[in-house]
Amino acid sequence: MAKSSEVRNIAIVGTGVIGASWAALYLARGLNVVATDPGPNAEANLRRYIDAAWKDLTALGTSPNGSRDHLRFTLDLKEAVADADLVQENGPERKDFKVKLFADMDAAARKDSIIASSSSGLTMSVMQSACKYPERCVIGHPFNPPHMVPLVEVVAGAKTSPETVERAISFYTSIGKRPIHVRKEVVGHVANRLQAALYREVVYLIEQGVLDVADSDAAVSWGPGLRWGLMGPNMLFHLGGGEGGIQHFMEHLSGPVATWWKDLGTITEFSPEVKQTIVNGVLKEANGRSIAELERERDSMLLELLRTRSKAGEAAHVGADTAAD
Repeated sequence: MAKSSEVRNIAIVGTGVIGASWAALYLARGLNVVATDPGPNAEANLRRYIDAAWKDLTALGTSPNGSRDHLRFTLDLKEAVADADLVQENGPERKDFKVKLFADMDAAARKDSIIASSSSGLTMSVMQSACKYPERCVIGHPFNPPHMVPLVEVVAGAKTSPETVERAISFYTSIGKRPIHVRKEVVGHVANRLQAALYREVVYLIEQGVLDVADSDAAVSWGPGLRWGLMGPNMLFHLGGGEGGIQHFMEHLSGPVATWWKDLGTITEFSPEVKQTIVNGVLKEANGRSIAELERERDSMLLELLRTRSKAGEAAHVGADTAAD
């Protein structure tokens, strides 16, 4: 199994938005990338995406040998994965398609390579089921856009070896990502389940007429969302407990929170009416801005947040070193 320090050649299988974003990141980190996708204009669209992402990647900091010149495109899947140290798969979320795709990649890739999937919903146990070497297959699920958002969820399948999980985590860490080890397979992994839980309550509140679409977005992005970009909910509740920290929170504030849980909406599907309400509300909130304009706005703010977090991390590291001295 290739160690993180030995991962130099990446195969990108599927070059939609996620695959293209992964490719941009890997190129910025100085890795060699061979991409494949059977779709029409796939190569042109991939190179266009990478060119657009390169400005933000440069601002975040590319590796000394980071270069778009290290990209090669082929329509041949076998050729793409043949010499890869790590394959990053980004195909359609269809069970039968994924099972066959993984079997094909497994047959063509070197036995010591890692085959990682960006799948947001399917489990690795399903996808690796027809592989001859399933032990090297693992979920490496990013958050969109992968070239900017650090999170990667690493999840083993039933036949994935512990070594593969360790190597995947080590590799993602080495390129500046923030991998988490999801220790049990659950549908949607972790981050999407958290998103879904929050969004279910948002949809319920809109449906009940508690607030409109714009205010529901504001309630998240101008409130707890600002804090969540800095610390997770457990650490924030530790701060919320005052001098007593999380112990005080659990003793005195967990009761009210549990009471709110009991009152949360139990909505299990989108009604046609609430769908249209949300569509109308989002279009009104967008106020004529195109998807491309909104993406630029999002990425610009993400860039500033990442810069701030990076500076804070460097300062904390310096402070720790000083304290150790």
